[in-house]
Amino acid sequence: MIHLTADTHILVAIAPADFRQGIDGLAAVCRQKLIQNPRSGTVFVFINRNKTMVRALSYDGTGFWLMTKRLSKGKFTSWPSSNNNIEPLIAKQLRQLLINNDPLWEQTDPRYSIKNTVINT
Repeated sequence: MIHLTADTHILVAIAPADFRQGIDGLAAVCRQKLIQNPRSGTVFVFINRNKTMVRALSYDGTGFWLMTKRLSKGKFTSWPSSNNNIEPLIAKQLRQLLINNDPLWEQTDPRYSIKNTVINT
């Protein structure tokens, strides 16, 4: 089971991924393009080229989880942009990204925790 906490290591792939790939293909993207170990327990988050689907890949020690969210209409408008291949997020930012709100991109340092994140309303 995937349980996201303030301590969960989450990495977002900036470039779109080919979603015709399954678990093995996305694990290869982690190893070859992102230079990360897909079995590290990190949650890797990918977007498709049309920005209508997000996939998250994670290894829990016994096997891989592959989760997909496809929007009924519209696109993920707040996908991060960067000169890097990947960007770290905290769980709260991932939740905001998945509900298609403006995430707190200025706080991408993994040392931040949900309890340290301040949202001004």
